[in-house]
Amino acid sequence: MPATLMAEVEAWATANDVTRSDAIHRLLELGLTARVKPTQRNATRAKELAANVIDDLADGAASADDRANRKHRLLKGPEEFREARVDRPKARK
Repeated sequence: MPATLMAEVEAWATANDVTRSDAIHRLLELGLTARVKPTQRNATRAKELAANVIDDLADGAASADDRANRKHRLLKGPEEFREARVDRPKARK
């Protein structure tokens, strides 16, 4: 383990009044059980950034309706991948 990481583990162990071995054990358990989900704010921000890039790359010769439809399809994603998304509820059939 790198010295800097070991120092952080030692500091965590001291702050939590446990041995280094117990600290490593607890930190591993925390890391293995942590489930990180993207927050709605992050998802909204990512969609805004994608929309801005799409606007910058849009075909100026296309009509406003065509540009809007293309942008919507790009932001929504390809139909064949929508079913594979695990972060969205399944579509009702």
